[in-house]
Amino acid sequence: MIDVRKRITSFISILLMVSMIAACSPKQEGGTSNESNGSKDNTASKAEDSSQPVEITWWNFPTYQALDGEVGKYEKQLIEAFNQKHPEIKVNLEMITFDGGPQKLNVAIATNSAPDVIYDAPGRIIDWAKKDLLAPIDDMFTEEDRNDIAPAFWKQSMVSDKTYMYPINTAPFMMAVNKTVFEKIGALDLLPLDKPDRTWTFDEYKKALTAVKEKAPEVIPSGFYAKSQAGDQGTRAYLANLGISRFLNEEGTSVEINTKETGAALDWLVQAEKDGLVIPGSASLAAADVNDLFLQGKLAFSINYSAVLRAQNAPLKQTEFEDVLLPFPTLDGSEPKLEPYLGGMAIFNNDDEAKIEASKKFIDFVANDPEWGKKSLIQTGGLSVRNSVTGLYDDSEYEYSELARKFVTDPPTIADGYAEVRTFWFPELQRALLGSATGEEALNTFATKANEAITKAKAANTTK
Repeated sequence: MIDVRKRITSFISILLMVSMIAACSPKQEGGTSNESNGSKDNTASKAEDSSQPVEITWWNFPTYQALDGEVGKYEKQLIEAFNQKHPEIKVNLEMITFDGGPQKLNVAIATNSAPDVIYDAPGRIIDWAKKDLLAPIDDMFTEEDRNDIAPAFWKQSMVSDKTYMYPINTAPFMMAVNKTVFEKIGALDLLPLDKPDRTWTFDEYKKALTAVKEKAPEVIPSGFYAKSQAGDQGTRAYLANLGISRFLNEEGTSVEINTKETGAALDWLVQAEKDGLVIPGSASLAAADVNDLFLQGKLAFSINYSAVLRAQNAPLKQTEFEDVLLPFPTLDGSEPKLEPYLGGMAIFNNDDEAKIEASKKFIDFVANDPEWGKKSLIQTGGLSVRNSVTGLYDDSEYEYSELARKFVTDPPTIADGYAEVRTFWFPELQRALLGSATGEEALNTFATKANEAITKAKAANTTK
């Protein structure tokens, strides 16, 4: 009984002390009096409290093109412009690289020191969302927003019925061709550039490769690579379209690329390398190796390109030539299925509601500010995810990229276990390229391993 009285007395003492401190404390600068007789005044007080200075951290890959050769300079200008409208929010910028950034993020997450805001792609963002590391942002979108952005982009931005990524910039991944080579050999008519949608068949593509081999022997007709998972979107879309298949089914729950037609396309690729139509030694080449050869003018076709990469690669060309975009050819000339590059912003849930709300204001500024929203899109070199935002660039290849958005399909990044699934892809490509398996055998082995990983990851995510 005595212990109980002591606890009650102690509790009352603490309350009295808190009351005295509150009474003696001065009002915060710009704040309102705590004394209020009406609910309207209470609401105003809460709104005022929420506008007190909040500090957030933004980690960013080199999403924006460098200004004056300085990476991060544009981001600093963006923050400065944001602070003119929101002086109550301080944004600390930290630039991370594509090489070391992913590991740095993993360490930060593991040590509870994740940033508040990240600009990244769905592959990592959706994986974080499935692990309950992100704050949902559904309240940032209106019904008009939902209707202005294609379902394929929402699929990459959501887990179940919650949105975790604010989709901003995009560009469909496709092929590029050195148009100058075909002009020099008088074979421009072999490319589908006279068709508005530029669709073409596997046979038409083969004729173009053969023309380069016969009339421009100093140029390698086409490239391929299988050294690592870097650039894997190019290899899987290339083969899927040649075999008129999909990499995964529409729901992302199982592999669909292991068809006889795609197996035959992989067998053709192996033979084409022997015939001099595809770069030799592709099993040991990385995407960057092939890209470098294309920029040197030594390769007629590159299989992993986009309007964004075209803009980024322009100053890296080692010889003058015109590069234009093409969709992947299909076996029967049907519409291709293109995987989209998608960039957007997400908020880590660091158990601080004020930081989450401040992060939402920052993201909204980056995506939707009348002046800086457009400037930022152009600085990425990408297109807007919004159907209502077009004509950002006076360039024929950007115009074509906007048209090609109608070919965008569901990306495999929505699949449970995607990070593990992609690790099984390139070893099977290598087996086929090195003659250790037929195309169909390699694809079937990949499908077995990938489906097991998807099932396992789905079960793990369901039990959370």
